[in-house]
This record gives sequence, C-alpha cells and structure tokens, in this order.
Amino acid sequence: MPRQKRETSKTKIYHIMMRGNEKKNILIDEEDKMKFIDIMIDKKKYEDYYLYAYCLMDNHVHLIIKDEKDKLSRIMKRINISYAHYFNSKYERVGHVFQDRYKSEVIESEAYLLAAIRYVHMNPVKANIVKEISHYKWSSYNLYIDQRNNYDNIIARKEILDIYSPKEKDAIKFFIEFTNKENKDIFIDMKPKDEKKLKEVKAKKFIINFLKSRNKNIQITEIKNDKGLRNELIKEMKEKTDLSIRQIANIL
Repeated sequence: MPRQKRETSKTKIYHIMMRGNEKKNILIDEEDKMKFIDIMIDKKKYEDYYLYAYCLMDNHVHLIIKDEKDKLSRIMKRINISYAHYFNSKYERVGHVFQDRYKSEVIESEAYLLAAIRYVHMNPVKANIVKEISHYKWSSYNLYIDQRNNYDNIIARKEILDIYSPKEKDAIKFFIEFTNKENKDIFIDMKPKDEKKLKEVKAKKFIINFLKSRNKNIQITEIKNDKGLRNELIKEMKEKTDLSIRQIANIL
C-alpha cells in the first residue's frame, strides 16, 4: 500500500517526532544526546531550515522546524542517517535505529507555534523525569531563558522571543510564564485513542476550510447530497491528510 502524502504547512513550520525502533532507547547517555545536537547543528550548514525547539528523551525526539525550501524529508533523512551511523557504530549493532517514518504535524498559526514549543519543552516534566522544566538539560528551554548567549547556531531564538516582546528581558519573562502555565496541550506524541480523536478534529477543520474555499454554506452532513463536491473533497483529503479511506468515509 503506498504511503500517505504528508500534509504541507503554509507557514513551512512543523512539529516533528521521531521514536526509537520498537520504542527502544536511542539516546542512551549524555554522549548520544550531545551527538544528536551536534548533527542537527552540522546539517543546518547545508540545509536551509530553522530549528525553533527540541527535546531529546531517551527513546524519542521532538523538534519544531521551519523548512524554508520544502525539503523536510531530505533534512530528516540526513539527520537520521548520520545519527544511525553513529549509534550503530558505537553500540556495535546493525539495523534501523528509528521507528518507521518520523511523525509530522503542520503548524499554521502563531498561537499554535507557541503552544507546540511549550509542549515540546514540557515533555520531561510530564514524564516525571524532572519537577522543574529548567532542570532538564536536553531541551532548548534553557537556551531561551539565558540572556548571556543568543545560541543562533542552534535555535532561531530571536524569532520566537520577538513574538512575546521586542525587548528581550520582557520576552523571556513572558516566555517563562507561558511555558509554565498549566495546560492540556495535545500534540503528536499521544495514545492511539487520543490520536484518533485529534485526527477527527483535524479532518473536520479541513472540511470546513474546504467548504469555505468553495463558498459552500452547508453542514458537513449535507455534503453527501452533492456527489461532485463530495468526490472532490475525498480526493483532496486523500492527497493532503493522513486519513485512511475508511476514516474519510466514516466522517462523510
């Protein structure tokens, strides 16, 4: 069965999640985590992308990336291959390091971007690894709140802080407050039943936007009455979402 075409972000910003093959640990010690960061820095020299946030856990990785030239697959492939080569060599093993394809989620609004960055940084706290977010050294959170260095070689820090305030000191203050604010953010790292619910919500948003673009002031349940419109919508959903034919049929 052919792979589903990935949804493309209008802002070119994506939330990426990569998990270890068979959910095994792939970032076992500090050397591994530092190596992964070094690889990301190195690949930025050759690929035109911005890294807005990252969090390295033992068995998975979260990234927020802006892909300026629509080369996301190539970027991720280069990062994955480089790290897999290092990992297999160090641990004297062969085979896949990462599980299947990376997961990606489009980010198409400023508010969603800030919430996604918060979610990525909060991972170690929600996993009960640390109590305070600043105590975890393998995320980009501390790079944001450190005024002594702008860390331009790693993350596009200024672009995000400028959303909060043009004054760095105020921006960092607001960034800390927002990040530590209690929330129920749900993104791509979730349980299957939650993922199913999120897919349904995203599908309905897609349909609403589709109807607006066609100037159709009708309910989703009325689409079945217009065969041509329904067929056009199904075609677009097959091309631009990760829903199966069965899931699309259930919604329509």
